[in-house]
Amino acid sequence: MTTAEVSDEDFQEILAQTRHFVRTAVVPREQEILADDRVPDDLREQAKKMGLFGYAIPQEWGGLGLDLAQDVELAMELGYTSLALRSMFGTNNGIAGQVLVGYGTDEQKSTWLEGIASGDVVASFALTEPGAGSNPSGLRTKAVRDGSPVDAPDWIINGQKQYITNAPTADLFVVFARTRPADAKGAGIAVFLVPAGTPGVEVGAKDKKMGQEGAWTADVHFSDVRVPAGALVGGSEDIGYRAAMTSLARGRVHIAALAVGTAQRALDESVSYAATATQGGTAIGEFQLVQAMIADQQTGVLAGRALVRDTARKWITDEDRRIAPSAAKLFCTEMVGRVADLAVQIHGGAGYMREVPVERIYRDVRLLRLYEGTSEIQRLIIGGGLVKAAQKR
Repeated sequence: MTTAEVSDEDFQEILAQTRHFVRTAVVPREQEILADDRVPDDLREQAKKMGLFGYAIPQEWGGLGLDLAQDVELAMELGYTSLALRSMFGTNNGIAGQVLVGYGTDEQKSTWLEGIASGDVVASFALTEPGAGSNPSGLRTKAVRDGSPVDAPDWIINGQKQYITNAPTADLFVVFARTRPADAKGAGIAVFLVPAGTPGVEVGAKDKKMGQEGAWTADVHFSDVRVPAGALVGGSEDIGYRAAMTSLARGRVHIAALAVGTAQRALDESVSYAATATQGGTAIGEFQLVQAMIADQQTGVLAGRALVRDTARKWITDEDRRIAPSAAKLFCTEMVGRVADLAVQIHGGAGYMREVPVERIYRDVRLLRLYEGTSEIQRLIIGGGLVKAAQKR
């Protein structure tokens, strides 16, 4: 079990500041973020000053050093507003940053982590590609040794990545590539640190998505991209698959918490609307069928919050870092979809209008069931894991 770097008292202050920032600075500008498809620069600067680009990076590298139990509490606050805000610094703290924290060499950490923690470096997690989404074993991007110098040969990377978050603004790509076919030694997948300005790196046009305006994704092409031996994370070809799986599992707990935060916002919007909107002179919240929808929303939020907190605790104690993260991600992301759908239903025709928060939420949360492992993949991890455990007894 790891000891938290931040005391409960200090964390409560961080949480209160984040809540205040989200509710008073970001929520009033959600429509601006949606319309402009970008997070305003002043909000980005505020997030940097608050340390949000490095809240999960250890303090020795300039981060706040929050553990996962604290991370999920923060995520539930961040989920209350446009998900583009969290996306802006999510990969720095999560799937990209944690690869370096958990598996990088001392030199790699000293080179990159302080910039990542401060927000001066935007890190991007380049795993997904056409034909290899939630299951990285189908990876086709290749990295081969150049052969010279003999003692520390360069690597040449070729391939295409798809739907890469923050690719248009990234300074560093954390790139997963196959160095050999899978064999008895492992999956044959390594991970490399590739600065965005490296010759041969080409970022495609910004994707046009259903929702999450302001959270940018794009394809990334690697054409004979040459990186030095020191770019190989951990100095080992066999770290990549394990790093990806561990980073994604941790990220699933974070995404689950994010979903709970967004579900809470959808619930709050629903209750507020039901209490004030009238039908035939009666507040719609007095109708029992509307109350039933609100009850289902509240039950989902409470269950999700409890599950996320328990899962984060089990991660920290190392009791369960596989089944529980998938269960939390599956339940909470499916739950927020139902809660958002009910929110639109409670709002009636108003819920279908573009400038109403629940319409944006309805579109935003649909992605949560897809990235960092689809709901179907989570079911396979949970069901397969339990059966395999039983067979070993």
